[in-house]
Amino acid sequence: MLSRLANMFRVPDLRNKIIFTLFIIALYTFGSNVPTPGVDLNQVHLLQEQAKQAGVLGFLNLFSGGALTRFAVFGLGIMPYITSSIIIQLLGVVIPRFEKWRDEGAVGQKKLTQATRYLTVSLALMQSTGLAFVFHNGGSSFLGAGTNIDLIPKFTVPRVLLIVLTLTAGTAFVMWLAELITQRGIGQGMSILIFSNVVAGMPSGGGAILAQGGRLKFGLVMALTVFLVLAIVFVELGQRRIPVQFAKRVVGRRMYGGQSTYIPLKVNQAGVIPIIFASSVLYFPVLLSNVIPWTGVQRWISDNIAQPTSLVYIGMYGVLIILFAFFYTAITFDPHQQADIIRKQGGFIPGIRPGPQTERYLAGILNRITVPGSLFLAIVALLPSIALAVWQINRYPFAGVTLLIAVGVSLETMRQIDSQLMMRNYEGFLR
Repeated sequence: MLSRLANMFRVPDLRNKIIFTLFIIALYTFGSNVPTPGVDLNQVHLLQEQAKQAGVLGFLNLFSGGALTRFAVFGLGIMPYITSSIIIQLLGVVIPRFEKWRDEGAVGQKKLTQATRYLTVSLALMQSTGLAFVFHNGGSSFLGAGTNIDLIPKFTVPRVLLIVLTLTAGTAFVMWLAELITQRGIGQGMSILIFSNVVAGMPSGGGAILAQGGRLKFGLVMALTVFLVLAIVFVELGQRRIPVQFAKRVVGRRMYGGQSTYIPLKVNQAGVIPIIFASSVLYFPVLLSNVIPWTGVQRWISDNIAQPTSLVYIGMYGVLIILFAFFYTAITFDPHQQADIIRKQGGFIPGIRPGPQTERYLAGILNRITVPGSLFLAIVALLPSIALAVWQINRYPFAGVTLLIAVGVSLETMRQIDSQLMMRNYEGFLR
């Protein structure tokens, strides 16, 4: 293992990419600890203590590596970029112009990337403005009723504008850092930054479980974590390979084709996106509870949906994850488009006629493997929450999401490092 790790630094190009990625992560960590000018630091410390008991703020804080509760320059983190990327991807199915750009190759992808950047800045403006007002008015929509935290005691227009512009500029800078990692570093930039955030919060999360539950419960949670990691690795690497045969054809005096390949369909085709979707949907009524005039509805939302350990939250969360897994899988893999590509390239699936039969065959297989994939996502996301709810531990409720992101990004990054090593005749990590 150590020799394989040393191989990474024997290749100059790969070594430079790894060092560059580590430098960007260090720069991102520094920006996540620099407070935004104009906020009360004493109230920020109080917010960090209150956020340890809050479910909604805890989820948003997960993707910022704790920068949101510190109200740092990079407080919004990568979340606006994730949201805009998902929105643009979904609009590619609905809006014909976006669909045309998606099919144009590199030129169209450049236009989609530009649209994603503009949407990211717009979302950052809205979110930073909303955060400024929410945390000036006590932060009850995030922390529950009865809280009184005012991060901006001197609430003037110039001060609010400074905070909003700082948070928006920080988001734009984070987006640029993510793109730099993708272009010049190793791995996918957005995923690497999320990975650094969630991994940075693991030690404090483990300490919180140890402090609240004691050594026995801490040991059981760690055993559950190891089991989930093994299950995630097993499922993430699992795929259904659909064989495709290409017919032979003669062009001039040469014969082309005749080779066989396969279409890899992952069991967890949607990745961690359904969990993010489900959490965002459950987060929406919590925000609306501030403007709903009915006290009974506000109390019900605060006691059930705003608490990730409640049975109502757990049930709704699981159902939404399963539904969004089917929804996102249907968007990312289009059986009609795939069948058309196979037909145009002169290929066919053995025993299946090209055209509509191939499309129905692919759709049937996709639905069958999505069922266990969606159930797996729901179990991984809910099992730690159920265990922590039974043991009355509420300071680390997102272990399932954390493990999914950490393991998924680690596997994908190791695949890229392996491909670099194998090209240079070195032995890789994965077999």
